Amino acid sequence: MSQRLVIFDVDGTLVDSQAHILAAITHAYAALGLEAPARAEVLGIVGLSLPVAMARLAPDMDSGDHARLVAAYKQAFAELRAEALSPLYPGAAEMLDRLAQDSALVLGVATGKSRRGLAHIVAAHGWEGRFATMQVADDHPSKPHPAMLRACLRETGIAPARAVMVGDTLYDMQMAQAAGIHGLGVSWGYHPVEALGTRVIDDFAALPGALERIWTGVKA
Repeated sequence: MSQRLVIFDVDGTLVDSQAHILAAITHAYAALGLEAPARAEVLGIVGLSLPVAMARLAPDMDSGDHARLVAAYKQAFAELRAEALSPLYPGAAEMLDRLAQDSALVLGVATGKSRRGLAHIVAAHGWEGRFATMQVADDHPSKPHPAMLRACLRETGIAPARAVMVGDTLYDMQMAQAAGIHGLGVSWGYHPVEALGTRVIDDFAALPGALERIWTGVKA
């Protein structure tokens, strides 16, 4: 049987990191003597690579200030991460365990996190060897550019029609469309559900059924 590929976003999909993200943004802006953007604005850029995210949040700043925001954010986030681990969403760990036991499935990650950030999460949750392909912001253009997903397909040798991107943001869905693979939204993340298209699940228990419907061509 030909294998199928399930690619997960991280922040807002597997991990609820919003407390750390919001606190790190507040610290970064304070470092420049500025007031942080509203919560909704910050969560709206989650998933983008940091330089792109900062430019989106502060379009009137110059590139030097954007770079300073990125540096301050990285420092603050690393300190927060060292103090406490962001929680997984309910059912995430169990579902990854279940999917990993299915020899017909290959698991991957496509995230706006850095390589260091993803490595920390993988180690903290004992996920070493769980993902056959892990794509991070260090190596690719920001979402929604399809480079991450194309790398996932290339590394696993799996055809686009047999791959699904699972994510919580419009950027994930746009990236999937650009790469020619299926997109599946999750309702518990950081972007409005209406931005995610017609295929959206409300909990991890619904994931296997949603994947099967996608691959058998059943309408949402």
